[in-house]
Amino acid sequence: MADTALGEHRYALTSTWTGNAGTGTSGYRDYRRDVTLEVQGKPQILASSDKPFRGDPSRWNPEDLLLASLSECHLLSYLHACVTAGVVVVSYRDTASGLMREDGRGGGAFVEVMLRPEVVVADESMVEAAERAHAQAGEWCFIANSMNFPVRHEATVTVER
Repeated sequence: MADTALGEHRYALTSTWTGNAGTGTSGYRDYRRDVTLEVQGKPQILASSDKPFRGDPSRWNPEDLLLASLSECHLLSYLHACVTAGVVVVSYRDTASGLMREDGRGGGAFVEVMLRPEVVVADESMVEAAERAHAQAGEWCFIANSMNFPVRHEATVTVER
């Protein structure tokens, strides 16, 4: 739901733990880390913790979702920046990666994310503006602007053959 007059946007979801194996959280190994994420009107996301944290590797984990959010936000911000600059993007693929470091006290944090967009543009004359558009996208991306670690870009731009 958006309040465009104020420029504020609120988001809501339901996160339901589905990992009770019969005894709840009676012990660290006695429950599954399975979660169902729901946003009204959208498909459910089956989630869990990452495998090293006793999760189900076939499900999305919070770290996957954070990386996906950063990658998609940059992509969407980039497409907007390209339209504004008159760049015609015909293909975009990102192979993003992130580094999370445990702190030895049961917690941890991401320390960096690297986005590696591979962009194909319609014409050679658009390459320079397409390369510059990544900086604009970085300034516009709501998710990247919310992080307390660097979100870097190693972009390649080629011309459609």
